[in-house]
Amino acid sequence: MKKAPLYSRSPRRQPAPPAVSVGAEAVGPAAPDDHLAGAPSARKTSTGWRRQIVRHERWLWALAMLTMLGLVFVIARGPTRQPAYSAKQIDALVRQSLEEKPLPSHTTKAYEAVRGSVVRVLGLMTEGDEGDDDGPPEASGDKQRSAAAPGKGGKGGDVHVERGIGTGVVIIDNGTILTNLHVVQGARRIKVTFADGHVSDAQVINVQPANDLAVLRAKSIPDDLQAATMRSTADLQPGDEVMAVGFPFGIGPSVSAGVVSGLRREFNSPDGQQTITNMIQFDAAANPGNSGGPLVTSDGAVVGIVTAILNPSRQRTFIGIGFAVPIENAAAGAGMPPF
Repeated sequence: MKKAPLYSRSPRRQPAPPAVSVGAEAVGPAAPDDHLAGAPSARKTSTGWRRQIVRHERWLWALAMLTMLGLVFVIARGPTRQPAYSAKQIDALVRQSLEEKPLPSHTTKAYEAVRGSVVRVLGLMTEGDEGDDDGPPEASGDKQRSAAAPGKGGKGGDVHVERGIGTGVVIIDNGTILTNLHVVQGARRIKVTFADGHVSDAQVINVQPANDLAVLRAKSIPDDLQAATMRSTADLQPGDEVMAVGFPFGIGPSVSAGVVSGLRREFNSPDGQQTITNMIQFDAAANPGNSGGPLVTSDGAVVGIVTAILNPSRQRTFIGIGFAVPIENAAAGAGMPPF
């Protein structure tokens, strides 16, 4: 009888591990317990937050609805509206503002607009030539005969004296100036002083004797010279506010305010040698030295050149009646196109 071998030459077949069944379906061998204990479970995590959503679903929907309602309310309301003010409240606010910071007057604003264009005009003559003046009589008595320093540039060191002091206004920024003819007529030398203090000699480039006008051109000008704004007199009416700017008795620039007293007036010189028609009558104070200066509206536009004052006596003082040549006539004398 043969003895069974203790060891088999064929490899021993290992027994299969028992299957783990879930319900009725086998899913294969179960994983060792130590492997399951050491790794996080993704299935448990996803299942957990889903359970939380399901659990608090009603509260989440309520929060979403409240958020949407809040957004709709904000959009519908729009920007914050200021409270409406009554007429009395608005009036009180305006009065308070004006008391704290008063508005400048019309005259102040008009003067600021024109002052850079106003110049002082001085006519000089050689001492001893006073009797040679055969020009027309001065409408407003601007002649000043007082001793002056020796004239620079005069022939042989001639002494110059003031023949006339008046005013001019720059109408072109190249140094073209309007003034009265009687201010410079007969002068051997003309000097103009600009608003910034710049002094220059000037020469007559055109005259209009019928309106007592002269056009000057300064030999040198300031860098920032400003020409005045001119305005037609077509819509000028009696009662309109005007002001006269000039150098009365050489003092200035001085400003006086008034109104247009009349239009298309006629003025006769005291000696009857000259009659000027179509003049603007005004009551802004004007005195000797204002001649040639601008008559300015409340918006700062030049509508005339101050030419004469009515002087029934020899006192040469203003009695409330002044005359100005309309700017249309003056501009034509300067070769400028009409308005």
